[in-house]
Amino acid sequence: MQGLLKHLMPTFDFLPSMTNKPSAEEQDINANSRKATSLQVSITKQDVNVNGKLPDVDLKRKRLRNSTDDYDEDDNIANKQPRMTLLKPACFAHTPESDREKARWDFYPITIDAAKAGNHGPRPVRVYADGIFDLFHAGHARALMQAKNVLPNVYLIVGVCSDDLTRKNKGNTVMNEWERYESVRHCRYVDEVVRDAPWVLDAEFMEEHRIDFVAHDDLPYTSAGHDDVYKDIKAAGKFVATQRTEGISTSDIIARLVRDYDKYVRRNLSRGYSPKDLNVSYINEKRFQFHERVDSVRKKVHSVKSKSKELVSNIEDKGMELIQKWQEKSGEIVGSFLDLFGREGSFNQIIQTSKDRLKLAISPPASPSRSSDEDEDNYPSGSGVGASRYSDSDDHDHDDEHNGDEEEEAEEEREEEEI
Repeated sequence: MQGLLKHLMPTFDFLPSMTNKPSAEEQDINANSRKATSLQVSITKQDVNVNGKLPDVDLKRKRLRNSTDDYDEDDNIANKQPRMTLLKPACFAHTPESDREKARWDFYPITIDAAKAGNHGPRPVRVYADGIFDLFHAGHARALMQAKNVLPNVYLIVGVCSDDLTRKNKGNTVMNEWERYESVRHCRYVDEVVRDAPWVLDAEFMEEHRIDFVAHDDLPYTSAGHDDVYKDIKAAGKFVATQRTEGISTSDIIARLVRDYDKYVRRNLSRGYSPKDLNVSYINEKRFQFHERVDSVRKKVHSVKSKSKELVSNIEDKGMELIQKWQEKSGEIVGSFLDLFGREGSFNQIIQTSKDRLKLAISPPASPSRSSDEDEDNYPSGSGVGASRYSDSDDHDHDDEHNGDEEEEAEEEREEEEI
């Protein structure tokens, strides 16, 4: 280990050293230059002066990359540089654009303290992060975001391992190397992509790409016969730590696909993929088709049930509404009925009045008669004529009274029948 470090450290002659700090005057010039190069020019109507001319702006000093967004507090990242809109993907290493970027700067050593303080001169700090980046997801993007913001003014270089190297050291990938290169290249935080990156970094690779620091999560990465592939980088003081995003990884995504294999196979079959495209046997194809038909029937049954429940619910709602209205009106109806047909109601009063009038009409009250008194005087008791006339009168009155009673009874029967 000590021999490797002795061999490794001298070759990092371009890396930070405490003996080659720029002077105070150079630092002031470099700070002003850094502010100018990180300036984002935004021309609006308010920028036009009274004469109708645009303000004098040095557009050549505008940088298209090496700028970051203002992040939320949840990301725990300070607002360091102005927001920039990226117009193109990151460049690949060993291309003219990459070479021009390296030719722009004098590469003097930068210490971690100087890099954190931002007093290392005008050139950006070149930070390297590597990985496989299969099924590029939010965890990858957040790791690269942290690497981009781990220090002020970072030029982020990302190494992506090839298919052969990945299969040899880790296993098969879902995406091929070209897809993985393009996924990383179009991440907004990345400035440069190194294709076919090495599994373990060495001094030659660090010097070739002018790397100042290496960013990765701090957990030991055991692979390819190493206890930690970043062990030597950490020992040299060139390592900056990032944090993993819990709950998401390429292995987790693949586990979801394997767990719900049938569902995703049926999904793709329904979208036009052939069983051959999905490597599905004839028996499994028929099984999936059967399950698809069963699910279709279940959906229809569920739809019918839902509609039936909705219909029943509507009927119940209307029934309750009618019952409520009936309850509101029932009191009024019952009261009106009792007022009309109750014991003291109008109808009974009419009937009683009618009965009284009929009785009065059939049997009016008798008036007193003077003739009977005179006859008694004229025919004293015991006389034959008077007695005979008095007896005949009594019989006649008795017959009249009997006939009147019969007529009254007949009239009452007719009245009751009519009622």
